[in-house]
Amino acid sequence: MTPMSRIKEFNLPDLGEGLTEGEILAWLVKVGDTIELNQPIVEVETAKAAVEIPAKWGGVVTRIFHESGSVVEVGQPIISIDTDPGGSVAEEPASAPVAEGETEAGLIGGPAPGGRTAVLVGYGPRTTTAKRRPRSGTGGASAPAAVVPAPVATPAPAPAPVAVAAPVAAPAPVVRTGPVLAKPPVRKLARDLGVDLTTISGTGPMGSVTREDVQLAASQPVVSQAVVSEPPATLVADGSREQRIPIKGVRKLTAENMVASAFTAPHVTEFLTVDVTRSMKTLEKLKARPEFAETRISPLLLVAKAVLLAVKRHPMVNSTWSGATGEIVVKDYVNLGIAAATERGLIVPNISDAGRLNLRELADALNALVRTAKSGKTPPSDMTGGTFSITNVGVFGIDTGTPILPPGESAILAFGAIRPTPWVHKGKIRIRQVTTLGLSFDHRIIDGELGSKFLRDIGAFLTDPEGTLLSWT
Repeated sequence: MTPMSRIKEFNLPDLGEGLTEGEILAWLVKVGDTIELNQPIVEVETAKAAVEIPAKWGGVVTRIFHESGSVVEVGQPIISIDTDPGGSVAEEPASAPVAEGETEAGLIGGPAPGGRTAVLVGYGPRTTTAKRRPRSGTGGASAPAAVVPAPVATPAPAPAPVAVAAPVAAPAPVVRTGPVLAKPPVRKLARDLGVDLTTISGTGPMGSVTREDVQLAASQPVVSQAVVSEPPATLVADGSREQRIPIKGVRKLTAENMVASAFTAPHVTEFLTVDVTRSMKTLEKLKARPEFAETRISPLLLVAKAVLLAVKRHPMVNSTWSGATGEIVVKDYVNLGIAAATERGLIVPNISDAGRLNLRELADALNALVRTAKSGKTPPSDMTGGTFSITNVGVFGIDTGTPILPPGESAILAFGAIRPTPWVHKGKIRIRQVTTLGLSFDHRIIDGELGSKFLRDIGAFLTDPEGTLLSWT
C-alpha cells in the first residue's frame, strides 16, 4: 500500500465574494521554517483589503511558489508544507487525497484542535473549482497582462530640406506561439517598464526571459528619429520620464464601483452651509465629561449622530433600489460607512447597526474604524452591506464636494472644513464657525423634497445639537 504523501500544497483560497486573484504583499515565513496550524504565513492584498492567511497544516515549509509582489490566481499553489518532517521521504508536490465533499482537518472550514473550525475573517471553504480568468498579451494562461508601451512622438515634417542621419534599425519583434518563461519578479519589472514579454527573445535557461532582457528591451528605441536643425514642434512623449502604476487591488475595485454607480444611479447633489459654533462648544463639553476622558472625539462624531437621527425621521433615505426585483428595500438598521483614505486607496468600512449605539459607543466605533483602516487590516466583511455613508473631505481643507454613491446605497454626505467665517448672527455680523454639507442621492428613490428635508434636519442638529436632541427625542 502506497503511503500518503506528507508534502502538501496550499492553494490561494477565495478570500470572499468571488475574488479571483490576490497580490502577495509579504511572506511571514521562509523555506525551512517550522510552522504551526493556523499560524499566519503570508499577507495578501485583494480588491477588498489586505489580510493575513493562516497555515492549513503544521510542519516545515519546503517551497514558496511566488515571491512578494506576485499576483496569484485563486486556486493556484503558493506554498508547500512537509506535515511529517520526521517521517518517510515522499515526493513533492503530491497532495494527500481527501474524500469528495469532505474538508480535511486543519483546512479553512475544516476541523481544528479542540473541536473548533479553522476560519479566517472574510472567507471560508471553497465549494467550487476556481476558474482562471483569461489574460492577454503574454500568450500564456498564467502570464500577467502586458502594459502597452507609451507611443513616441515623431517629428513633424520640416518645411525645408534638412540633414538627416541614417535611421537606426530597431530589432525585429519576436513572435511567440507558446507561453513566455519568466520569473514573477521579471514579469513585475516588465509591467512596471511597459515591456511586452512576448516580443523578447529570452537568454536565460530554456529560453526564459531575464531581468537583463527586459531592461535591454526597455532601452531600445521604438521608432527611428530624424536629426533636424530645429527642435520639433510636437509634444514630448518620453517613456523614461513616466511612471506606470498597475490598476489592481483596492484601487481597481473602487474604480469599478464608482463607474458602475455613476452610470446606474441618477445622482443629485444639494448643498447647505451651516453655522456649527454651538456644535464646537458641545464637543468641548463632551471632552470635559468623565465618560469621554480617554476617548478621542471630533466634529465627525456629531455629524454621524446627526445623520443617524435624520434617518429615523426620513427612513426612505436609508434604502436600496433593487432593479432585479422591481422593489425599493427600506432598511430599519443603519450600517454607517465612513470613507477612509489609505495607502492602498479609498475604502468605505462601515459601523454595523450604528443607530443602536449611544454617543460614547459611536465615538469608540469611529476611532476603531479609523485605526483599522490606517493599518490596512480592514477585513472584507467590514466593507460590505453599508446603507449610508459619510465622506469627511474637511480633513483635507476642502469646503465640500459632490460625492458618488457607494453601490447599493441611496445617499452619501460630504462634510467640509469648518472655518471661522463672517456670519449674520442675531441680526449682527459675527465671526462664527461655519461648514458646508453636500448631500448626493439617488433620484430614483429620493426626490428633491425628501433630500432637502433630510439635509435640513442634519443642518438643524449641527446648528444646535443640544436643543435639537431635546425637541426630537
